[in-house]
Amino acid sequence: MLDLEVVPERSLGNEQWEFVLGMPFYQAVAILRRQDRQIKGVQVWYSHQYPLQMDLVLNLSHDGIRLVFDPVSQRLKIIEVNNMSKVKLKYCGVHFNSPQVQPTIEQVDQSFGATHPGVYNSEKQLFVLNFRGLSFDFPIESKFEPKYAHGLGSLQFPNGSSPVVSRMCLYTGSSMVDTKPPPLPVLCFHGNCFADCIEVLRDHNVTKGLKFILITEGNGPGKVLDPKKKVVERIVRFGDSSQDVVTALGSPCKVFYKADDKMKIHSPASRHHLRSPSSDYFYNYFTLGIDILFDASTHKVRKFILHSNYPGHYNFNMYCRCEFKIPVCVEVTKSKKKKKSQTEDEEVIITSYSKWDTIQDFLIKPEQQPVILNRSSSTNTSNPFGSTFCFSVQDMIFEVMQNQHVASVTIYQPKVKVKLDPS
Repeated sequence: MLDLEVVPERSLGNEQWEFVLGMPFYQAVAILRRQDRQIKGVQVWYSHQYPLQMDLVLNLSHDGIRLVFDPVSQRLKIIEVNNMSKVKLKYCGVHFNSPQVQPTIEQVDQSFGATHPGVYNSEKQLFVLNFRGLSFDFPIESKFEPKYAHGLGSLQFPNGSSPVVSRMCLYTGSSMVDTKPPPLPVLCFHGNCFADCIEVLRDHNVTKGLKFILITEGNGPGKVLDPKKKVVERIVRFGDSSQDVVTALGSPCKVFYKADDKMKIHSPASRHHLRSPSSDYFYNYFTLGIDILFDASTHKVRKFILHSNYPGHYNFNMYCRCEFKIPVCVEVTKSKKKKKSQTEDEEVIITSYSKWDTIQDFLIKPEQQPVILNRSSSTNTSNPFGSTFCFSVQDMIFEVMQNQHVASVTIYQPKVKVKLDPS
């Protein structure tokens, strides 16, 4: 049985680990992986059809805990304990819930102090005690329903019995209904940078590079060595060297070398059997949600891959969501009075939340067919998430899921054709 400390508006955990409000989804999963001997029966709940509307939930069924994540930011919003008998809970080092201590109304008052009168929900027959960042649900039988709004203390129970907590919730703010995940806590940085926004720099529909708005740790004004957040801007362009990228973004989380180029089949037949003496390689920045491909010979940037990190995708939880903005100039037909319809250039901003069926008419021709991509691992040849569809748009490739959300965008540097001087 887990023995955990409750810190209102902040966290639930112990000396080895803790779930912190505002932490990214992948960090919570990393904790569960490390604690797989203690924490079992973990389930991931999400909506494949509406991934931006329904909360993302980690359900710890054997421990009576649910971790509720905001579907857009994918940061921890609510920590819910829905089965008090499966976990030990303490506040300020003193247990208020354990096999020996029942979480009655008297025990909660003793542990957490005075609060406002409980709010009674007649439909669910529940009394809810609210502290700031913390709430307790007490089930009340219908025969004990209060006639007057004087709180739990005004109720009379037989033989001095008292209602017992059925659910506890941790959140930020004074109301769980209106709660939102807090900004990423500094203690969740672990020396990494996170991207607030990544702007794709384009000129006449040709990509030049990426502008990164980064959030990192920094010592700001205040106490000595008091960790503060710092926002910095960095730009990485096509043709930058690997040293330039490390200087701008820091060391990558991982370096991946391409073992084989599966797209070689689309090259002229004479190149099918050519093997390169060296391999192109990726810098994987998981906390930024991007990969950067370098040429094996020149060590210059050749390609960017931006990941949206939607649940139901093959690569889900490998990356944080890349908050990208891609400006694309498109021709839009507009009709004017007493004149024929005319085409005008209009800029469309594509983000990680844009749905393909709302933007495809601006980007591709109706007859354009996608390339079907079906990933599978070497250990498991089946892909439970199904195929995705890849559409080529200018110097970009959009990978689209079956629910019309954009899973990733690959931006490449077009090959420059060199004209030979006939002289």
